[in-house]
Amino acid sequence: MLKLTVLYGHPVDATAFEKYYREKHMPLVDTMEGMARIELTKVLGTPDGQKAAYYRIAELYFTSLEQMQETMASAEGQATVNDLSNFATGGVTVMIGTVE
Repeated sequence: MLKLTVLYGHPVDATAFEKYYREKHMPLVDTMEGMARIELTKVLGTPDGQKAAYYRIAELYFTSLEQMQETMASAEGQATVNDLSNFATGGVTVMIGTVE
């Protein structure tokens, strides 16, 4: 299993981020075919009560590297990636890994 992880930095305006994420970005994500599953996390903080380095985490799972590449190269995948600049004012970090 392959996992694409998107780490969202803290946005300039969390309310605007959440509205856009829910109403515009996630519907785009839902159009992408080929994902085995998706997990979304809103980060609350660190164990010691501090502000975490990231605001949100999205984890997209795929059965293979080829499936991830096909999904992300599709028109729907590219539209989703291109949409990040419309709301992710805190920046994003994207990583790919294998799930053991």
